Amino acid sequence: MAIDNETLVRMYRTMLTIRRFDERASQEVRNGAVPGLVHPYIGQEAVATGVCTNLEKGDRIVSNHRGHGHLIAKGADVRRMMAEIFGKKTGYCKGKGGSMHIADFGIGILGANGIVGAGLPIATGAALAAKLDGKGKIAVVFFGDGACQEGEFQESMNLASIWRLPLLFACENNMYGVNTVYSYAIAGGDLVKRASAYDMPTVAVDGNDVVAVREAAKVAVDRVRAGQGPYFIEFKTYRWSGHFVPDAIPDLRPQDEIEDWKKRCPIVCFERKLLEDGIVNRQDLQKIEKQVMDLIEEAVAYARESPLPAPEDALADVYSA
Repeated sequence: MAIDNETLVRMYRTMLTIRRFDERASQEVRNGAVPGLVHPYIGQEAVATGVCTNLEKGDRIVSNHRGHGHLIAKGADVRRMMAEIFGKKTGYCKGKGGSMHIADFGIGILGANGIVGAGLPIATGAALAAKLDGKGKIAVVFFGDGACQEGEFQESMNLASIWRLPLLFACENNMYGVNTVYSYAIAGGDLVKRASAYDMPTVAVDGNDVVAVREAAKVAVDRVRAGQGPYFIEFKTYRWSGHFVPDAIPDLRPQDEIEDWKKRCPIVCFERKLLEDGIVNRQDLQKIEKQVMDLIEEAVAYARESPLPAPEDALADVYSA
């Protein structure tokens, strides 16, 4: 399944943008410039990038608490994202939602979600809407191995299957729920077995290989879009940081395990492949790096210069009494 060079370079740029965005957001939190916390996506960039290159603007995604990568890969404005993280009025949620609640309905981003597993029923509803609409759009829900322990997982998988909804379940198995390894927490230790019980195709993929992710997601997206029902992919990957920044919870994962996964960095591995295949040279990579860093610096400057929400706007956009 050939991928043209332009798409390969765009995928590299997207992965690098995700990495640099989360590195800088984490730095700003540690420096005290950002209120609250962020859940870095560093180490998992290949999943969001590989999946979202197969999507159309009108396809809808639902993200989770570790969602910056999904949003960037779907086309979100990094300036508005950074402003939201800084709590500024120019942010996606006018500075009231923060890192875990960014949404952009105009490009199919139905929002991140701070509650584990809560995006699953939202995506199921979005897939039902797409099916009733009949325009060939689909929904994708990104969630982690921890969400597979929630009741919403079972309910959403069941409904999606019996209603044959156009829904891709994109499970990012980064091996840990906070500090609990998934093989201990999940009976049987195999997530695809759980999904196959709901009568849908399932596959496990190397989530650090963006080309493998893209190809597996294309098979799934094409099938889902053709009206053949839901599809489940388990992407085996790893988060480099602790559960969130600032590091208020001790990271109890084995240090040698973390270092082993860092040697399988999805960006470095993909960069090496692009060089070996003659798709880019070192000068090309340096140019992309500069462009990405300029974009991130612009986003931070935009966030810093933007105004805070006005106190009198505290009750605006509140939809419950």
